[in-house]
Amino acid sequence: MENQFKDKVAIVTGGSFGIGRATAIAFAGKGAKVVIADWVEDNETLDLVKKAGGEAIFVKCDVSKEADVKQMIETTIDTYGRLDYAFNNAGIEGEQAITADCSDENWEKTIGINLKGLWLCMKHEIPHMLNAGKGAIVNCASIAGLVGFPGLPAYVASKHAIVGLTKTAALEYAKQGIRVNAVCPGVIKTPMVDRFTGQDKAVEKQFEDMEPIGRMGQPDEVAEAVIWLCSDLASFVTGNAMAVDGGWIAQ
Repeated sequence: MENQFKDKVAIVTGGSFGIGRATAIAFAGKGAKVVIADWVEDNETLDLVKKAGGEAIFVKCDVSKEADVKQMIETTIDTYGRLDYAFNNAGIEGEQAITADCSDENWEKTIGINLKGLWLCMKHEIPHMLNAGKGAIVNCASIAGLVGFPGLPAYVASKHAIVGLTKTAALEYAKQGIRVNAVCPGVIKTPMVDRFTGQDKAVEKQFEDMEPIGRMGQPDEVAEAVIWLCSDLASFVTGNAMAVDGGWIAQ
């Protein structure tokens, strides 16, 4: 599988931390050239990707702004001349509040980044893949895109919508060489989850106890699923929302 990724180009949005960082490093380890995109500039991720043996650049991008997304894609093509893979991972959890108490501001911001931002990325990624006659896109949803979670209405709505958008795009481009899938992570030890738990050991233990596997997942475990979905080993897989969740939704 390593030879498949050599000299290919992958975009990873939300690449500065957590699952995005782990996936950027994983692509680099397979020989891909990586475009790390995030609204937070982080040289540590860029350094780690290069240490993994890959070539990489960083592009500052707010995915909710179409001009930023267009610039991200243009920079990718200007620098590397192609786009083979995209992991549309950028997202936020938003504020915790039950449905009737969810603010307009929280709704608009969460949907704008998680859903509109992901759609904008696909909108500008797909034409280059069509020109090449091949490509693979993986969108980051969540187990919250497969089941409900009280207190996170905007986040859950955005992630359910990502699953639906993934399936729609997969059907639209199935005969044109582009596969589109989603990963649905469970509770993964990332900065987002740390914000949610407040790094309170008792709260973390509650989440661990809810996982049938008995622990939180690690970012690199999701990254490996993304790499597989992009690889030729998954050549007959499209429109799939893959749970990487330690068995959470099987309960």
